[in-house]
Amino acid sequence: MSLGCEGTDHERLVNTIAETGKPVDIIRIQELGGASKAIQAGTDAAQKLALAISGLRREPADISEVIMSIKCGGSDATSGMASNCVIGYVADKLVDLGATVVFGETTEFLGAEHILAKRAVNAKVSEKIFGIVRQMEARANSIGCDMRKGQPTPGNIEGGLSSIEEKSLGAIAKSGTRPIQGVLDYPAMVTDHKGLWIKDTPGREPEILTGMACTGAQVMLFSTGRGAPQGFPSMPVIKICGNPITYCNMINDMDLNAGLIITGEKSIEQSGEEAFALMLDVLSGKMTKNEAIQYFGSIDIHTLGPVI
Repeated sequence: MSLGCEGTDHERLVNTIAETGKPVDIIRIQELGGASKAIQAGTDAAQKLALAISGLRREPADISEVIMSIKCGGSDATSGMASNCVIGYVADKLVDLGATVVFGETTEFLGAEHILAKRAVNAKVSEKIFGIVRQMEARANSIGCDMRKGQPTPGNIEGGLSSIEEKSLGAIAKSGTRPIQGVLDYPAMVTDHKGLWIKDTPGREPEILTGMACTGAQVMLFSTGRGAPQGFPSMPVIKICGNPITYCNMINDMDLNAGLIITGEKSIEQSGEEAFALMLDVLSGKMTKNEAIQYFGSIDIHTLGPVI
């Protein structure tokens, strides 16, 4: 959607999408003669796309073709002890099966970046991990914000997290234990290699979900303890809750109760297998709870530098 006189290079955007082979159209509001005509053009374009996909049927695909993204949000003490551990289990299993896993949230592994760097496949990747942390902190410091003193958030503290290191150690548990193949910039896609990757993203939900969808991820596993219900328009988001109380309070938003690990009713492996099976069902067409109520959140592109 283009007004027609903005600074955004929309022609480049359209051409780049077209090069992927995906269908793309552009609606120019001024050129068409106003908003009402643009809405009609959008309706016509959507109808054309709907007709084009109406005859498509699902086909078998190998598990190695899966690209799974992972995130945690609304964290509390149970996130690092349960839901992040479950996602880490699934991440390891997918990597071992030849698939791709991408995790991000550079702000969420402050104080634990040295642990991730030790898992890098080589020194270049290790230095890149340290580098994105330095860059993130430099951006924060440039506006007078100390990231390490500003974390955890008040909600995290209320949930039992006492320090940024404690929060970060819990957060990186969702990446599993496998070697880290490389670090992706925010808009980049995984194209050449399988395995576990880091994407340099913020922690804010709309921005990281947009970045992960752009990576090519077909699904996201999202860990939460305090409860984070939103999804995303083009990528199913499976909510795995580590807090059994939150799960009961938000049962219509949470997809899997990893809090049973906390109560001793299930092991990490049992809940991990349950999450893996649920992920396969979602990839095969099953709705997540946020999809069922159409709570998709928003698409928000992470912006660096001044915005005019």
